[in-house]
Amino acid sequence: MIVRIMGEGQWKLADSHFAELNKLDDELLAEMESGDESGFRRTLGALLDAVRRLGEPLPDDALEPSELILPASEATLDEVRQMLSDDGLIPG
Repeated sequence: MIVRIMGEGQWKLADSHFAELNKLDDELLAEMESGDESGFRRTLGALLDAVRRLGEPLPDDALEPSELILPASEATLDEVRQMLSDDGLIPG
């Protein structure tokens, strides 16, 4: 799976990491729904850190189609709300 973090680049992750990312996405969605700004910040950071830690960065000149697009770490709660589907940032 190819994941893009807006403003940073792309990472290639094994599908086996999907469950960990999806758990963080579920937490992020719950914090957004409750308006928990500090929880949102913490979990968004954890989600992006997980992608960076678990994935292999693609070269800057690589233009692979991204299966997931995640917001930048400084994205606001409202900006992320606009990116959400019913499933959160990560489908499923």
